[in-house]
Amino acid sequence: VQLQASGGGLVQAGGSLRLSCAASGRTFSNDNMGWFRQAPAKEREFVAAISWSGGTTYYTDSVKGRFTISRDNAKNAVYLQMNSLKPEDTAVYYCAADLSQGHQTAAYWGQGTQVTVSS
Repeated sequence: VQLQASGGGLVQAGGSLRLSCAASGRTFSNDNMGWFRQAPAKEREFVAAISWSGGTTYYTDSVKGRFTISRDNAKNAVYLQMNSLKPEDTAVYYCAADLSQGHQTAAYWGQGTQVTVSS
């Protein structure tokens, strides 16, 4: 099972990026999926999650109104549209599947993709 994240990069404050995560090896159409991030010298934190149907989404307070999570079950993929980026959004972003209740961890993890927001 593999979750392949992509789309990270360097962007100026106020800019946008769209992260993608493609899953292979098993289908996650019956599982929630989400994104976490880890900034240097900080613990990993939950960013966003989406239910298996895409009908329910969850966000950490600091990204509400700026980030949008979506999924395409036909492509076994999850996305994170990030707008109005701030320097404090700089982190390695990880996609995940089968998140625990409370969104503290997940059963499946992808490799990270670096997002750097310059001021």
